[in-house]
Amino acid sequence: MIQVQNVTKIYKSGNVETRALKGVSFIIQDGEFVAIIGPSGSGKSTLMHILGCLDTATSGQYFLGGKDMSRFSEDELTDIRKKKIGFVFQAFNLLPRTTVLRNVILPLVYANTPKDKRKKIARDCLLSTGLNEKQFHHFSNQLSGGEKQRVAIARALVNDPSLILADEPTGNLDSKTSEIVLETFKNLNKRGRTIILITHEKYIAEKAGHIISLKDGEIIEDAVAHRSKTAQQIEE
Repeated sequence: MIQVQNVTKIYKSGNVETRALKGVSFIIQDGEFVAIIGPSGSGKSTLMHILGCLDTATSGQYFLGGKDMSRFSEDELTDIRKKKIGFVFQAFNLLPRTTVLRNVILPLVYANTPKDKRKKIARDCLLSTGLNEKQFHHFSNQLSGGEKQRVAIARALVNDPSLILADEPTGNLDSKTSEIVLETFKNLNKRGRTIILITHEKYIAEKAGHIISLKDGEIIEDAVAHRSKTAQQIEE
């Protein structure tokens, strides 16, 4: 599904250059559950933005579904984000005085999904995250943190994306609630979803079957099912 080849990202401020990514390379297969881990400043958020087509690399190539993302226009990348990528954020980003069901339906409105299909799609996605129908009509500000995150996951699913990107999705949750949210991701992965989870917590990353570790903009380990590969080995 994903191939990243020697990707570099440089931010410029006047005469000062900051190299956020330094020639990273890796492959993610369709249907994998991947964790990208690293401390603050390691480049993991920059990498997530590139993988989510929210930003572009300074150099190198990013292939999604075999297509080079650098060849697409801004409008085309926006369309790819709408149709192929679901985003889950640490802060949930739900509308507070809007019902759970309406929060999940909204992306379908923006995607011009036929009106008669929207409610069923939203309900099915909410049920797949473990929420019950009584909760569908609650306002999002009446929910617990874990419930809000599961609503956010359901919202990421409604346009049937091939890839789900989760940026520190357990960052605002206690350990027990984090386990519930991680179990939701694991169940979605078992149903064939490709999931990339960004985290700085080792115990969170260990839930994934593929761990990519970053430090100072470089990959220091790329481990799949306990078999480690360096970025150089992947390129070869």
